[in-house]
Amino acid sequence: MIQKQAFGRTGHQSTRVIFGSYALSKATQTEANQALTLLQKYGVNHIDTAPMYGNAEKVIGPWLTKHRSDFFIATKTRRRSRQGALDNLERSLKRLHVDCIDLWQMHGLTGPAGWETVMGPDGALEAFIEARDTGLVRFLGVTGHGVKAPAMHIRSLERFDFDSVLLPYNYLLMQNPQYAADFNTLIEICRRRNVAIQTIKSVALRPWGGRPKTYNTYFYEPLETPKTIEKSVHWALGFSESFIITAGDIRLLPKMLDAATRFEKRPPDSEMNAIVDSVGMQPVFS
Repeated sequence: MIQKQAFGRTGHQSTRVIFGSYALSKATQTEANQALTLLQKYGVNHIDTAPMYGNAEKVIGPWLTKHRSDFFIATKTRRRSRQGALDNLERSLKRLHVDCIDLWQMHGLTGPAGWETVMGPDGALEAFIEARDTGLVRFLGVTGHGVKAPAMHIRSLERFDFDSVLLPYNYLLMQNPQYAADFNTLIEICRRRNVAIQTIKSVALRPWGGRPKTYNTYFYEPLETPKTIEKSVHWALGFSESFIITAGDIRLLPKMLDAATRFEKRPPDSEMNAIVDSVGMQPVFS
């Protein structure tokens, strides 16, 4: 089974591996049921989804009619206005067949212009506070992609006391001095406030570039072999306060879950550098 620990100040004991349901964006109901059954086999009790993830909310919903109490459910909105965000939330509640979301997150809040809209009059932050105060959601978070994510999350936490953050984290990305400095500053803030930290892209190999996309991973070509996936998952889990979100392809899910069950300690830099050299890893974001 996969280790559990407190998900920030929410009171929930989440597995340190969270299911990233972008993997279900093109899934049939049968494929989704198989993936969700696999989560239960490994004891995973936390699902991350979003309206933009294709079929994901739609195929998770029927499962939750029988298994709602087994999972902490997080979804998101990319809408930046108050009403747009509330409309998104209503749709998510219906598709997921639930009357309350455990964690509602601002999706990809890394652009300065969008940030100003969200935080301003009639912005999405007003919808977030309203939804929490009326019991439609329990906790509030912010997510982001790219090298600007930690710095923008710091700015968001200065503006509002979010319960969680989500951002990229892997060995190669943390060799970027500016990203690492911003990431570590963000983590210190999260520690002081007991904000949950979620990380993504732990098994990123390189950007797709012009190559055909053979996996359902939007931003990057993933690692494939059990050894490279295991080392990368273990490296990400070596940040003991974090929760890693699985990659966006159901074919990678069993490999990541299996790797997580064997986690004991972070591989040394020498082993990670050997992987970087052997498979030609490249930063997903520059």
